[in-house]
Amino acid sequence: MTPHRNIGFVAAAATLLAAAPLSAIFERWTWLIQAAVVVAVVAGSAALSRLGRLPLWGQVLAMLAGLTLGLTWVFPGGTELLAFVPTPATFGHFGDLLQASLQDMRSYGVQVPDVDSLLFLAVLGIGAVAVVVDVLAVGLRRPALAGLPMLAIYSVPVAVYVDSVPATPFVVGAAGYLWLLVTDNVDRVRRFGRRFTGEGRDVDVWEASPLAAAGRRLAVVGVIVAVALPLAVPGMTGGLLNNVGAGPGDGTGRPGQGGSSGRVDLFAALSGQLNQSEEIDLVKVSTNETAPFYLRLGVVDDLRPSGFQARVPTGRPVTRPLPDPGERAPRGVDQQRYRASVEVTKNLNMPLLPVYAEPVKTDDLNGNWLYDTNQQVVFSNRDNARGKTYSFDYVRSTFSPAALRAAPSLPSDSPVMRQQTERPSVPAVEELVAQLVEGKSNDYDKVRAIYDYFSVENGFTYALSTRNGSSGEDITDFLATKVGYCQQYAAAMAWLVRAAGIPARVAVGFTNGSKADGGTYVLTNRNLHAWTEVNFSGIGWVPFDATPAAAVTGSVRSAWAPDIDAPEEVTPSAGSTSAPDAAGPSAGPNEADRLDKDTDQGLTLDQGGPAEKSPVWPWWLAGALALLALLAVPALRRSALRRRRRVRALTPAATALPVPNQRGEARQVVVGVDAEAARADAHAAWDELLDTLVDFHVRVDRTETPRATAERLAREVLAERGEAATGVRLLGRAEERARYARDPLTDAELQPALRTVRGALAAGADRRTRLVAALLPPSVLQRWRTGLAERSARVVTTSGQVRQRLTRWSPRRLLAHRPAR
Repeated sequence: MTPHRNIGFVAAAATLLAAAPLSAIFERWTWLIQAAVVVAVVAGSAALSRLGRLPLWGQVLAMLAGLTLGLTWVFPGGTELLAFVPTPATFGHFGDLLQASLQDMRSYGVQVPDVDSLLFLAVLGIGAVAVVVDVLAVGLRRPALAGLPMLAIYSVPVAVYVDSVPATPFVVGAAGYLWLLVTDNVDRVRRFGRRFTGEGRDVDVWEASPLAAAGRRLAVVGVIVAVALPLAVPGMTGGLLNNVGAGPGDGTGRPGQGGSSGRVDLFAALSGQLNQSEEIDLVKVSTNETAPFYLRLGVVDDLRPSGFQARVPTGRPVTRPLPDPGERAPRGVDQQRYRASVEVTKNLNMPLLPVYAEPVKTDDLNGNWLYDTNQQVVFSNRDNARGKTYSFDYVRSTFSPAALRAAPSLPSDSPVMRQQTERPSVPAVEELVAQLVEGKSNDYDKVRAIYDYFSVENGFTYALSTRNGSSGEDITDFLATKVGYCQQYAAAMAWLVRAAGIPARVAVGFTNGSKADGGTYVLTNRNLHAWTEVNFSGIGWVPFDATPAAAVTGSVRSAWAPDIDAPEEVTPSAGSTSAPDAAGPSAGPNEADRLDKDTDQGLTLDQGGPAEKSPVWPWWLAGALALLALLAVPALRRSALRRRRRVRALTPAATALPVPNQRGEARQVVVGVDAEAARADAHAAWDELLDTLVDFHVRVDRTETPRATAERLAREVLAERGEAATGVRLLGRAEERARYARDPLTDAELQPALRTVRGALAAGADRRTRLVAALLPPSVLQRWRTGLAERSARVVTTSGQVRQRLTRWSPRRLLAHRPAR
């Protein structure tokens, strides 16, 4: 009986291939090396358990033990026995890694560095999937169901990747799954004994049947469609940040007025982008305003016990007229109209467009983009900002402290008051706010008292290494430690202002980046920022940035919200920029400790300008040349094979010498006839003819004799080309003599006949067929497929024989000759 394949190791390899999409999440390949070690241990444990003929539950226990040993070896806790035997302290170390991974998942954005907690989580998941796949594919013989745990691995990068997951890892994972299915099918067929093709012929070597070939073609077509369809259909190439829903996000399932975008975790996006190890260009904006304020991206105004969340916006298309705040400017508010042009790079993939506050007119945007007047954000249900270029007019409002101080409080039944003052009850926050606003008679003085509280004088410092979050516990911790970054400052001030009974929310966007000629600002992930907006009756939303100005590149301070940490009391002009060259972005957590020490000392962080990037075009050129070289391999192989056959055919099989006869006349006498050389010449010419037929898509029947094949070609293909028909008959006669006759044909000109036949076939083929025959010869590809199948059959046979020998070995045989007592 033919030995069957070891499906267990194929299942392990398929699991590793299915994990290929995780390469889109991690910066390096450390996770793959560690996962390969763990999966190899799991596969080895499964093989040993099956060698010992353990039941299925015993195999599962063996694989779980192997998974534990592999994790202990890859992620040691320092208390192991013999460096790989786990102890109770090892499991405690694993628990600490899992707990740390929950926090690190919120702190890091893709692509993440090699963090032990995240690496442990990834390797643990891959190892667990390897156990499940082995049970399904080997234990239960249901390899098709093994695709479900493999799909679970692929769903992880799809859910967290801010951009489209590359197609190549998906193809690699699909190939692993197909490999597992093919292996199981071949193993099942081999268990029946000798294999038969669809034509009724029994074969000893691995040969595909027409049904199996059709199945593989359908599988390949399915993978191609799965990869190409998301690229062709708009809106199917996004990740988590452009997850667009159809409802208002309130759980009712009803569509909102004018449509609604899906929920976007702006705080998670902010933290993730700021944790990128490299600086990435996101937006380029040009404006005729001398000192613009922050470019707004979104609003976070839904305060729940878990923290601030983005509320689903509603609005109408930007192609319609937008409200103009300049028509109703209140007293004490100066409003000027400006124009800006924005170019979004492919690195920003969100259903929100960055705009300055209060846009009044947009250009180059279609009706898919909507404007929410309350949130002052531009969003879409069907599109994303990636690669968009557009222009818009906007109104810049500057406020005088006197106008804000004169603004009355909003009535308690106002919708803005009810919605934007909601907050969980935190006694510590309520007590602090009561102390800060004591004796203040108007909303502006209350807000300024809270705003002034976030100062270096009161012990607040800006830190790049802190836990992110905006829940009541997180805000309480921030107010206690007084160390945080822009998310904590903005969320804490908004919470405190709400506790004072004044509407407040958090805005997310970009500070002013590096300015180029012509008023163009280049905004990167280092310019992402969050600030607070407070609503005043009759005036609207007024920005307040409580984050220390010296720690934020492009920070803007104004007359109503000055820099409270300035060494001297200076009243800057409206819209002036404070510390434009101060480095240190509004960054997220987990940066270098050196930066924390600098901020603790109240120093200005100086990270310098952006690092000079090496040119990319040499890599593109090298990749293009490598691709061309790879594509040229089949053509070079075909040319070399044709040249070798031609050299062999040009070797004289016989030599003709002039010899005088009795009459004195010279006659040609053939001497030195080499029958083997003549046969080799005929075989080489015939093989070249068959390859030429394959290249030009002419049917080749291996069951026909050479003469029958030549007659069929002369009659059906070369009927109108007499010289070519004569040449193909000559090639057939030479091959027939070489196969069956004692004396081969030695005086025929095979190469000229072959060239004539090839020229006739090329003339009768269309342009596409000739091009494919020259660049990607089907005969070479067919030879490679046949060679691969033969090598695979030899490997399968050898591995089966080895496994059969191991299976036959049993310790009981050592006791067979044990003397009886």
